[in-house]
Amino acid sequence: MHVYKQVLPLIRDERLREDVIGFIGQEAMHSQAHDEVLPHLKELGLDPTPYTAQIDWFFEKLLGDRTLPPGKARTWWLLERVALIAAIEHYTAFLGDWVLNAGELDRRGADPTMLDLLRWHGAEEVEHRSVAFDLFQHVDGSYRRRVRTWATAFTALVFLWQRGVRFFMANDPTLADGRASFKDFHVRGRRGVLPGTGDMLRSIPRYLSRGYHPSQEGCTEQAVAYLASSPAAVAALAAEKGAE
Repeated sequence: MHVYKQVLPLIRDERLREDVIGFIGQEAMHSQAHDEVLPHLKELGLDPTPYTAQIDWFFEKLLGDRTLPPGKARTWWLLERVALIAAIEHYTAFLGDWVLNAGELDRRGADPTMLDLLRWHGAEEVEHRSVAFDLFQHVDGSYRRRVRTWATAFTALVFLWQRGVRFFMANDPTLADGRASFKDFHVRGRRGVLPGTGDMLRSIPRYLSRGYHPSQEGCTEQAVAYLASSPAAVAALAAEKGAE
């Protein structure tokens, strides 16, 4: 959100500007949803603070401001961050599309409230999946930068993901054995309760293709339909109308 507010003056297309402003608003909603879930986990005996503090530090280094003089250096760093966000959004959209279609989670009795939260979040990621990439193409579009920042973003996400899984499993009071491994991740992916390793690897050449566009990933109609039918969203809308 902070990066996109900085890049708004560089946008010359009014429709894209509106999309970016809408993107900022959606990310604010996502942040609020996270803020509500984390205390709930803490109440259940799983304090996420040590891990979320690491994420905050990591992304501040990855996407934060730098003490740079006005001019080319500052603009270069802003464009670099826009490209990093486009690469990250490729994977949030990939994960959003996966969770919208992960029927095995329903069959295995996943917590319906948490599953709805994940799918609501995933549906929004799919719905706005093109904004970050379109913005990057508009303000820069360098293929070399796209490849370079993809490598950085992918490495960061894999590092944080595996670190998060290991942290939560090791500290979950309901688990007798909280060990995690890449082998287990691969096996669960084949069973349909986690994203498939092969699917994740195949997403790499798609993003690195010169003809790539996020509209090729996921389904906007499916995402919009879920946003309209999400139990939590429907309940919130009903509560809002009742308050009026």
